[in-house]
Amino acid sequence: MRAPAQVGMRLEEVDTPALILELDAFETNLKRLADAVGGRVRVRAHAKTHKCPEIGKRQIAAGAVGVCCQKVSEAEAMVEGGIADVLISNEIVGARKLDRLAALAKRARLGVCVDHADNVRELQAAALRAGANIDTYIELEVGMRRCGVAPGGPALDLVKVIVASPNLRFAGIHAYHGRAQHIRSAEERRAVIQNSSLLVRNTKTLLEKNKIVCPIVTGAGSGTFMFEVELGAWDEIQPGSYIFMDWDYARNEWAPPMPRFEHALFVLAGVMSRPNPRLAVVDAGLKASSVDSGMPGVWQQPGLSYTHASDEHGWVEIAPGAAAPALGDKLLLVPGHCDPTVNLYDWYVCVREGVVEALWPITARGALT
Repeated sequence: MRAPAQVGMRLEEVDTPALILELDAFETNLKRLADAVGGRVRVRAHAKTHKCPEIGKRQIAAGAVGVCCQKVSEAEAMVEGGIADVLISNEIVGARKLDRLAALAKRARLGVCVDHADNVRELQAAALRAGANIDTYIELEVGMRRCGVAPGGPALDLVKVIVASPNLRFAGIHAYHGRAQHIRSAEERRAVIQNSSLLVRNTKTLLEKNKIVCPIVTGAGSGTFMFEVELGAWDEIQPGSYIFMDWDYARNEWAPPMPRFEHALFVLAGVMSRPNPRLAVVDAGLKASSVDSGMPGVWQQPGLSYTHASDEHGWVEIAPGAAAPALGDKLLLVPGHCDPTVNLYDWYVCVREGVVEALWPITARGALT
């Protein structure tokens, strides 16, 4: 796909809609995470957010040990892009996917999550066919109510199946509470993660009593990771959205020890119609910004509100007395949810001080298998 910009362009010259990465804010966010964690745990940044090896490499340069992703195809894109340590923090089921996963494990250090003994047996068979060794984590149900094996005895039984599989290495516990990431109250978020930590500790203790070493407990997201760090039950954290921040995360209460991150990801939209003095219609609708977590916000334009969208159009209402954009003007929108918005684009247009500095391909765009 044709890139919407060229290096050296001014931001206002970029074709719309375009996905803009503000480099100064992005680099600030990388540093703030590293400073907040201070080496107390490992960082394994989540690439499902950005789907871009160029960003993953910068996260590793800032101290991450590797990246997470959610699909085999995302892992393939990361490895092809030069990232050598990838955890698929998800269950992978089906012979074709497992054969691809096992083949990839011969090219890079690869981990995957399981929550069912049948999946462990299928994973072992694929690893044996490929002659590969695969790091295998149990996904522990800690409140997400999605995937995961129950803490305690069921988790122990599943680990025993992994330990008995010659081509699989028991790598540890994956404990992620996604629902906690967007609890608005910082105190309530902390309390939820406190409960998750008890489930993790009890399961790890049970494994140790059965003479099974648990090498790593990994998990946490951008809304809670410092609580996991301070509670001490996690050895590794997996924040993803921190590099961008979206409009939904901005609604969270941010209080110590959580650092404050900056908005770095924007959709550049052009005003395509001014049907009346109180309305501007932009060329960025449902196909340009995900609205599952709410409509995007209009950046630094007081009195302008993006209220609803259709496939190719966005309605921006203009409050009385607000500066009204003219036909052809361009607005920066903060996506409601960064991850699915990124998946709509082929390129990051990387901007510093209003000038395009680089174009980074989103090579794992549409990587769903």
